[in-house]
Amino acid sequence: MIALEVEIEAESWNVLSDVEALCSRAATAALAALPDGRSGDDLAATLLLADDAAVRELNRAWRDQDKPTNVLSFPAPPLPGSPRHLGDIALAYETVAREAEADGKSVADHASHLVVHGLLHLLGHDHGNDREAEIMEGIEIAALARLGIPDPYRSGAAVEDRRAAP
Repeated sequence: MIALEVEIEAESWNVLSDVEALCSRAATAALAALPDGRSGDDLAATLLLADDAAVRELNRAWRDQDKPTNVLSFPAPPLPGSPRHLGDIALAYETVAREAEADGKSVADHASHLVVHGLLHLLGHDHGNDREAEIMEGIEIAALARLGIPDPYRSGAAVEDRRAAP
């Protein structure tokens, strides 16, 4: 299991029952779905559960985009030592909740997907082209299946949306 430090900055995240455990399960599922079967025992990451305003600030400061987004990932440079800190992930509650409602899924399922997605970015995966997206989506789908969450890319709209995601 990956050492995931969860920081709840926005109280709205507390509507999810045991949100820290939910996020840890998602991160563990992401690692278990990797083709190399990594256990995560030597890995760590930090997850910030924030609101749109905080994520907007991060997005503006680090990506020159003055808007909130659902998830941001900030990979850390590899440093010697154990566990290896992969980097930081931030989720914006209002955006996550709005997207979940629009897609007819629970906030818990959508947040789990975004934790998986963010962690894969920390591990070097990307979706900048069709081949990369296909690989990353395959891992996401497998990780979410481990959690009993349906394939989020099964509709055409979801596939188009992911091309624009961070």
